[in-house]
Amino acid sequence: MNKAQDKREDAALERLFEAARATPPEVPQGLMARILADAQNQQPMRGGWRAWLGAMGGMPALGGLVTATCVGVWIGVAPPEQLPDLGGLVLGLETTSDAETYGLGWDIEEG
Repeated sequence: MNKAQDKREDAALERLFEAARATPPEVPQGLMARILADAQNQQPMRGGWRAWLGAMGGMPALGGLVTATCVGVWIGVAPPEQLPDLGGLVLGLETTSDAETYGLGWDIEEG
């Protein structure tokens, strides 16, 4: 194909597109009403704690959040002996040596 033939085909195609744009298809009112009703039914619930819970992922997600919160509070209040008391370090209530600070107290003694 040469460039002149491409331009003629492009012009013919453009005329078809213009004719299609001039007369857009009409959607039947009944179909549009059903589409809008279905879209309204698919919308999430609005307001209240149920909407918040649904947005979070439901009861399984809430269970995971509660578990993680409880474990975080437990470790924060009474850290295991192997973990440093980071709260005490941040607040300046506990002093440590450089070895503990750089190793975060997680080093294993060899013997």
